[in-house]
Amino acid sequence: MEIENLLDNSISVSNEQKSFIESKFGNIINKGINMGLRYVLPDVIENEVIEIKDTLLKNGLKEGIKKAIDSAINLGKSAMGIVTGNFENIKQVQTAIKNGGIIDSVSELIDSAVSKGVESGNITYDLGKTIERGKNTILNTVSNNIENEFQSQLQSIEKIDKYSNNWKNYFESKDFEGMQREYEKIQEKLKDIVPIENTIKKARNISNLHNLIKNNGRNFDLSEEEIELAKII
Repeated sequence: MEIENLLDNSISVSNEQKSFIESKFGNIINKGINMGLRYVLPDVIENEVIEIKDTLLKNGLKEGIKKAIDSAINLGKSAMGIVTGNFENIKQVQTAIKNGGIIDSVSELIDSAVSKGVESGNITYDLGKTIERGKNTILNTVSNNIENEFQSQLQSIEKIDKYSNNWKNYFESKDFEGMQREYEKIQEKLKDIVPIENTIKKARNISNLHNLIKNNGRNFDLSEEEIELAKII
């Protein structure tokens, strides 16, 4: 039964990671393309840039981005020999995205979407050529956005570690108000990061113990059994 639980947890974390990365980095790539188009088309008004972006999305860019992210994840995991299916830290996610060819995939998607847009008449030939000539600018913007996000992820992990240590210090001092402040900070930061198993486990232990004390009328007189149970729930 314990082995089954470990496998279930591993699969659950893997699915959570996949869903988070698809959503978070899909949005980042979209924003990067949007910003890049503004740089490439400085004389085009905002609404028209949005229409151009929507045209590209309708011509395969939207579905393609999700597939490109999934492909990058799978290729990156394979290259790093990740057999559990789970990323163990943010650096692994960063390496997978970089080595998985995400920028090359986005480049091909832009070419394809622009070509389809021109063929359908939704994008003029001259506009299509302008986007093609400025494609490297768009890709650089996407790449920078991805890199900035990873820096943000690393900073969030560091802050979670800091808040967790603060929480433990307040716990040892039996200061529930201080614990509550740090607990809320931890919960808020968890929304921003790729679900990493060790981070989730530590946060869950804190959450279980925190709520145990809270529901016990903020009474810190807990038995060893209760404390140990909070660590494994």
